[in-house]
Amino acid sequence: MAQSETLIKKSANRREFLRTGITAAGVATIGTRLLGSGVFAFGQEHEGDGDLTQGDIAILRFLNALEQIEADLWIQYSELGGTQDKEVSGVKGGNPLYTAALSILDGDMAQYIHDNTDDEISHAAFLKAYLESKDAEAVDLSRFATIPGSIATGSTGKTRLTNLMQLTVDTSFWSQYRSITNIDFDPNAPFVQAVPSLNVGKHTAIPRTDADTAGSSLSGDNTTSITPHLQAIAFTAGFHFAFIEAGGSSLYPTLAQKVTNLEVLRVLLSIGPSETMHFQTWQDKAGNALPLTDVDNGPGGTGATVTFTTLANAQGETNPESLKGDTLQANLIMPEPTHFLNKKFPPVAIIRPTSTKNGGAVASLQSFVNDGLFIGQKNPEFLRVMFSLAEEADEARRRF
Repeated sequence: MAQSETLIKKSANRREFLRTGITAAGVATIGTRLLGSGVFAFGQEHEGDGDLTQGDIAILRFLNALEQIEADLWIQYSELGGTQDKEVSGVKGGNPLYTAALSILDGDMAQYIHDNTDDEISHAAFLKAYLESKDAEAVDLSRFATIPGSIATGSTGKTRLTNLMQLTVDTSFWSQYRSITNIDFDPNAPFVQAVPSLNVGKHTAIPRTDADTAGSSLSGDNTTSITPHLQAIAFTAGFHFAFIEAGGSSLYPTLAQKVTNLEVLRVLLSIGPSETMHFQTWQDKAGNALPLTDVDNGPGGTGATVTFTTLANAQGETNPESLKGDTLQANLIMPEPTHFLNKKFPPVAIIRPTSTKNGGAVASLQSFVNDGLFIGQKNPEFLRVMFSLAEEADEARRRF
C-alpha cells in the first residue's frame, strides 16, 4: 500500500510535468526506462501504426496488461471451481468440494466461472494480437508471476500474478448500482458495504490447502455436507467475482472517451459490454449467499471474521430513489437510474463511474492493489510497470 501510494504521488507529479511542457523526447525517455521500447509522446502517431495515436496504443497496452491480470485470477478460480474440460482448465480435475460450495449460490456456477475465464483469456490474447498487428509492443507480465498459489486439490500449484488468499473485498459496488446517487458527481458518497466484514481484514476466496475443505463431504447419492468455513470461502468468491467485473464494466467506457481511432473505439465498445454481462451475472449470484459467520482461524488462516446476511431482508434504506446510497435490496440487479452529465436531466440507468476527471486506469489499478491481489509479489518492478502503464492510458487524449 505504501509503495502504491508513493507511485500515485509520482504519477500526479509526472502528469503535471507533462502538462507544463515536457518534450516528446523526455516522455520517451521516461517510458523507455520502465517499459522498454515503443513509448512516445502522447498524440503522436507511431510509425507503422496507421492512424493509431500513441494515446490509443497506451490505452490498449494498459488493457492488455489488466486482462492478463484478470485471466490469471480467473484461471485460479476455474482450476478449482470451474467446469473441467480441455478448453480452459481440467488439468487437475477441479476441487469437487469447493465446486459444491459455490453451487449453493447457483447450480450453474461452475459453467459461469469457466466461461468468464475463457472470456478474459480471449481478451488478453486479442489485445496482444491487435497491438502487434499495428507494429506496437504488447505487454508481457509473465515474469511477474511470482506469488505462491493454492496447493489444494485441483490447483496446478503454479506461481501467480494475483493472490486470491488475502483479499479485502470492497462490496460498495452493491449500493452504488442500487441508488440514484452517482459516484461521478460525488466520489466521496457514503456507499455502504453489502458485506462490511469482507472490507476488513484478509479473506481467502479459494481453498488454500485441503485443510480448508476438511470436514466437508460429497456422498454417492448426490447429497453434500459443506462446512460453514468452506461456505464462507465460496461466498467470498461470489462477491469478489462481482467486484472484479464491476471495475471492467466502468473502465472500458471511461477509456473509450479518450480514444481517437474509430477501430480502437470499436474494440473498447465491443469488449466492455462483455465485462458488464459478467458483472450482471455475479452480482445476481452473490445475492444468494446464506447467513453465516466464520472465523478464519484454522491452518493457514488469517484470523479474519466474515459475516454474511440475507440481503433480501437487509435492514437499511431500500428506496432506489434515495440519495443515501445504501440500498441493499438483493433482487435489484438492474442498474437503478442515476444522475448523469448534469443533474438538470432526469435520472437514467447507466454504467458508473465513467467520468474521466479522476482518471480511470490508475483508479482501477489502485482498487486491485487495495483488494490485496498483489500481496506477495516478489518483483518490485511490477507495480512500477503497472502504474506507468495506467498513467499513460489516463494521459491519452482524443485527437480530432
